[in-house]
Amino acid sequence: MAAPSFMFSTLLLLQLLFALLPHHRTLISAADGNWQLLQKSIGISAMHMQLLRNDRVIMFDRTDFGPSNLSLPNGKCRNDPTDTALQVDCTAHSVEYDVLANKFRALTVQTDVWCSSGAIMPDGNLFQTGGFNDGERRVRVFSPCRTCDWNEIPNGLTVKRWYASNHILPDGRQIIVGGRGQFNYEFIPKNIVANKINLPFLSETNDKGIENNLYPFVFLNIDGNLFIFANNRAILFDYVNNIVVKKYPMIPGGKPRSYPSTGSAVLLPLKNLKAAAIEAEVLVCGGAPKGSYLQSLKGTFLVALDTCARIKITDPNPEWVMETMPLARVMGDMILLPNGNVLLINGAGSGTAGWEQGRDPVLSPVLYRPDNNIRSRFETQNPTTIPRMYHSTAVLLRDGRVLVGGSNPHAFYNFTGVPFPTELSLEAFSPAYLDAKFDNLRPTIIAPKSMSGIRYRKKYTIQVAINSNKVDESSMLVTMFAPAFNTHSFSMNQRLLILGNDKVTAVGNSTYNVEATTPRSGNLAPSGFYLLFVVHQGIPSQGIWVKLY
Repeated sequence: MAAPSFMFSTLLLLQLLFALLPHHRTLISAADGNWQLLQKSIGISAMHMQLLRNDRVIMFDRTDFGPSNLSLPNGKCRNDPTDTALQVDCTAHSVEYDVLANKFRALTVQTDVWCSSGAIMPDGNLFQTGGFNDGERRVRVFSPCRTCDWNEIPNGLTVKRWYASNHILPDGRQIIVGGRGQFNYEFIPKNIVANKINLPFLSETNDKGIENNLYPFVFLNIDGNLFIFANNRAILFDYVNNIVVKKYPMIPGGKPRSYPSTGSAVLLPLKNLKAAAIEAEVLVCGGAPKGSYLQSLKGTFLVALDTCARIKITDPNPEWVMETMPLARVMGDMILLPNGNVLLINGAGSGTAGWEQGRDPVLSPVLYRPDNNIRSRFETQNPTTIPRMYHSTAVLLRDGRVLVGGSNPHAFYNFTGVPFPTELSLEAFSPAYLDAKFDNLRPTIIAPKSMSGIRYRKKYTIQVAINSNKVDESSMLVTMFAPAFNTHSFSMNQRLLILGNDKVTAVGNSTYNVEATTPRSGNLAPSGFYLLFVVHQGIPSQGIWVKLY
């Protein structure tokens, strides 16, 4: 692929501008990551987050909190006679955050988005589904543009969806799995199947009176089937034929990991993508012991789980392998990083999800290196000063930072008289790979341009600059990341593919061409927008947006 013609100096200037975002205040800085306070208040609590292809992050909480701390523009008000808190509300409950400018603007949601779900469609639009009360059957669409706002589709869902999980499929549809009292699934848009389809696995994993199977962890496996985890076990599910292909063993000990016991999970980075048999692994971390929910209602907060369970979901006879985290964690988030590591962030050390039901905030993130030996995978990072517990969020940004927001352990916006006040701020955690001491190892992508189109099973050349005399060509990797819809400790549709490199060629002036082959099918990577990175000695470049067809 020929490199597009444009001025190298201009691109470097843009990269520098992106890195030097305004108004950041560094709180902690060291080799194990640093924290920046980006906004003291965005007016709402960032309960849900999604990064869009224009480097804007859509955030929202719920409409029945009462008035937020951000007014709607031009005297606009939401008039909703069915709202349970405030029928006429002139404040916002959703914002668009501009990463480059470090600014935000108010958005308008008409119905209650509390505890809803969503994913980015192949065209880059955010399709967001369900919620509470009058929002339970809504589908909401947000298109990436400077002045866009939410568009709502009444009765866009077949049934009420509250605490459901969504995933993009290879055919471009979203599947929506479960929700409170819903032991079934459905699809949007409804161009093939317009009804709900029963999924008995969800009723089998429902703990009566407690649930522990909400926001199920759903991942697209490399064979096109879905790995669905709820409570303490999982299935491999053929959604086309409505058949359970495989039942996985229960996690050793049988302790619950799904909401409200609320652990987190990731599909570990997919690699060796040219192999005849590609392996896929899932990692589930944290959660709460059985009985934690009922005990927390009585004022007793049981210590959270300190274990992770890892399984090769592609093995003929898979078994869970248990690992111990350095910190117990419930309501934590797991974020895939561009270099293939996993960041565990946010959460509490005891209790469960729910109003006033968590204690002992876990302030220190933990880095997990999946390719290390089993006893050397975890590393504790520098702590924040802001508790991020129930209703906190985190998403990966194009520059490699992790945006963190939210935390609202109460029924309303409570800022005083509670153990953990409602949190309206935004922070960014910069992993150690962003430390200035690694600048000479960091690649800068020269070509292709951001927003380029790429096709399946094709070889492409990515041109990078590395200003170092210690370039290790064998360590260069090309990775692709699918930005996730994050809420309630689960990043829906999150995916990282390690394309590796087919060949690296030095072309002079500290410039290198890195050849890599794109995934071979939509089962590995559904069509849509991805962030593409080049990693050198574990240090990632800033990403560029690409559209995979």
